[in-house]
Amino acid sequence: MSYGNQPGNPGDYDPQQPGEGYGQQGGGQPSGGYGQQAGGYGQQGGGYGQQGGYPPPGGGGYGYGQQPYGGGGPAAPDNHLVPAILTTIFCCLPFGIVSIVKSSQVNSKWAVGDYQGAIAASEEAKTWWKRALIWGIVTQVVIIVGYFLLVALVLSTAGTTSYNY
Repeated sequence: MSYGNQPGNPGDYDPQQPGEGYGQQGGGQPSGGYGQQAGGYGQQGGGYGQQGGYPPPGGGGYGYGQQPYGGGGPAAPDNHLVPAILTTIFCCLPFGIVSIVKSSQVNSKWAVGDYQGAIAASEEAKTWWKRALIWGIVTQVVIIVGYFLLVALVLSTAGTTSYNY
């Protein structure tokens, strides 16, 4: 590829002609440049991101003003990893660990194309972190109520005990 004003070589640098702008569909030579009729990025002919071309290797990529290739499918379900970790730390370790395991399965199942499995793992992760949260709240309430009952019992029997020597 050479740069300069060398007419007749397709794909070479085509300086912009007076009155032409990038992204135009006609005018000038059909040899290349951004947004022109043939060759280069974002054109109607060949190259990446055009109307009739092929996507770049690897399935991704954007053309100028184009939608990404291979996209448009449904988004991956939420893996609920943050609430799983928080409930593991603050609420209930066994239930939280199960929730973390289920959360980690969501992205890996989605990546291999097991969409139903990923959705099911997401729902199970949500169920397990909610169980951990509920178990943690119930446990804390029982501990607090038990503490107050123990204090009340100690205070009620402290004045009635007599020691006979």
